[in-house]
Amino acid sequence: MSKFDSPKIMPRYTFITILMTLVAVAVIGKTLYIMTAKRDYWMAVADRQKKDSVSVKPMRGNILSCDEQLMASTLPEYKLYMDFNALYEAKNDSLWTAKLDSICNGLHNIFPEKSAASFRRHLEEGRNKLSRHWLLWDKRVDYNTFTEVRALPVFRLPKFKSGFHTEEYNARQRPYGSLAGRTVGDMYGAKDTARFGLELSYDSILRGSNGIIHRRKVLNKFLDIMDTPPIDGADIVTTIDVNMQDLAERSLLDEMKEINAHVGVVLVMEVATGDVKAIVNMERCSDGQYREVKNHAVSDLLEPGSVFKVASIMTAIDDGVVDTAYKVNTGGGTWPMYGREMRDHNWRRGGYGVLSVSRSLEVSSNIGISRVIDQYYHNNPEKFVRGIYRLGLALDFQIPLVGSSPAKIRMPKKAPNGQWLNWSNTALPWMSIGYETQVPPISMLAYYNAIANNGKMMRPRFVKKVMKEGVTIMEFPPEVMKGYEQIAKPRTIKLMQDVLRKVVSQGLAKKAGSDLFQVAGKTGTAQMSKGAAGYKSGSVDYLLSFAGYFPADAPRYSCIVCIQKTGIPASGGQMCGPVFRNIAEGIMAKDIKLDVRDAKDTSSVLCPDVKAGNVLAADYVLSHLGIKTFADWSANNVKGSSLWGHATIKDGKAVALRRTKQYARSQMPDVHGMGARDAVYLIESRGVKVRVVGRGRVVKQSIEPGTAVKLGMHCELILES
Repeated sequence: MSKFDSPKIMPRYTFITILMTLVAVAVIGKTLYIMTAKRDYWMAVADRQKKDSVSVKPMRGNILSCDEQLMASTLPEYKLYMDFNALYEAKNDSLWTAKLDSICNGLHNIFPEKSAASFRRHLEEGRNKLSRHWLLWDKRVDYNTFTEVRALPVFRLPKFKSGFHTEEYNARQRPYGSLAGRTVGDMYGAKDTARFGLELSYDSILRGSNGIIHRRKVLNKFLDIMDTPPIDGADIVTTIDVNMQDLAERSLLDEMKEINAHVGVVLVMEVATGDVKAIVNMERCSDGQYREVKNHAVSDLLEPGSVFKVASIMTAIDDGVVDTAYKVNTGGGTWPMYGREMRDHNWRRGGYGVLSVSRSLEVSSNIGISRVIDQYYHNNPEKFVRGIYRLGLALDFQIPLVGSSPAKIRMPKKAPNGQWLNWSNTALPWMSIGYETQVPPISMLAYYNAIANNGKMMRPRFVKKVMKEGVTIMEFPPEVMKGYEQIAKPRTIKLMQDVLRKVVSQGLAKKAGSDLFQVAGKTGTAQMSKGAAGYKSGSVDYLLSFAGYFPADAPRYSCIVCIQKTGIPASGGQMCGPVFRNIAEGIMAKDIKLDVRDAKDTSSVLCPDVKAGNVLAADYVLSHLGIKTFADWSANNVKGSSLWGHATIKDGKAVALRRTKQYARSQMPDVHGMGARDAVYLIESRGVKVRVVGRGRVVKQSIEPGTAVKLGMHCELILES
């Protein structure tokens, strides 16, 4: 007999089947409802739970000086926001109300431009709107300011409880301020885009490559999952010498203020390599202050004036038509030239009479130079201009700065009937003395640098190499311009070197000379054209200049100084010469090595009073002065509570020295127990690259605290919750 009791089992089975069917229908119905009627709502919810293909910006590379000092670096900046919805959801409304006065007073202390009452009204407005992204302060702030705000009541809580959150940006900072600012370049802060200078020219190298992450919300927190890691930008090492740049800027500014100049330019170049060691572009602004607004050194196409005369005579000597002893009659200081009158600067005093070509350059005689060139090239001006081209003055150096332009020296062309097109009888005489041409200061300096370099034309170099994590990945070696390994015959170069020495020692450029070493160069004073208005419309503008090199017997550096001013007095030798001398003596003084023992006062038994500073440097000086030293090296704490002690002993007296915080920044800090953001900031502010492993707080760092920091070091931080 069967044990299956159908009357009892089947009703139960039927009930379960019907129940499961109803559940299935309900599930399918709910699914259809979600897929249709609630589709938009749930798609919005899904978007809040995940973010795909989120771009991660890399760290922009640094711009370094020739000795690898930071000239431009990237540091974090923050915009501060408040999420009042998060505050409400975390049920911290009562805490906010209780602490609002303290928060407003704290914000006022941090941002004194705005009163506590204004902050209170602003915050209450955001709270009434239950804004999720209410801006606390309308400007970006640096890391130190961010930490001050984060320490205020409520804000110090986690962001999901306090609502306080930030947006982080990579901000470009220049430790030396505006020094060489137009050449180093700048960024559009909001767009993180290069504006000009080396920042723009080498943007692809400095920028690096973006990474990609996707984000998933887990336990009410977003988890970042890296798909493609960002590649940080590389560093570029420039040829700029910070000390020379500072010296050039100060020397030029002092002179410009004294003579009320409009624009001033200084370029210093290393003779053997073509390295630009200093580049200054000062311009008087509407408020009377001098700033770098435009890179005049590479973009100003102006008639150079008398500094061009050297190229004119050099062409004639190289062509063999004259030599430096050739005599020319300059008359009483004026000479008719095809319906126009050529004048020398001393024409009111009767001129120079008969001069040699060498002496014509020494006293910068317009008549002497123009008569020689007109006599030998009048019937074939093309030959003269080709000679100027042969000297490299019209070369395009491909300067890596936006706005740079090669010189414009027009070439005469002959028509089929034998007439010269767009060429007058006066064009050649005036071209020979620096008019009818447009040459930027850097092209003129490169030419004088070639004379100092025995005829070898170097391409002006602004960047020496590219580095990544302390390793050189690309080099830009010194480059001789192709076809300009010798711009003139060696004899011609030697003659011009002798003449340029005489211009300074016994000519119009005596103020550029130095009692300490020989200087060679040429002055220039040119009236500036005002376009259609001509040269003498209203007040007369002048371009004053001096181009040369030093020391003349073994050239190391070449330099050009250009100043634009209105009205007289106006003299390249009198106004640019002193600037050149100050720069030259300042640069050469760096190489003067004196015996430190000469500083010892034998009549005194007092121990020197050594101030706080670099202990190793102080120890070096004291030991060379014959003062014994001893050191008490204690454990170093990055916060400065325990600093190195040091003392000197002489005649039983000791003077204690203390190591400063500034020197402590050259050592690896102790970041154990810190969060990732604080630890990374402290270490990377010392130039060390950081790799973070794990989450939570630092439990281990690969470089021991107190280790001397070197450029290119890497530190791995192990974090645990």
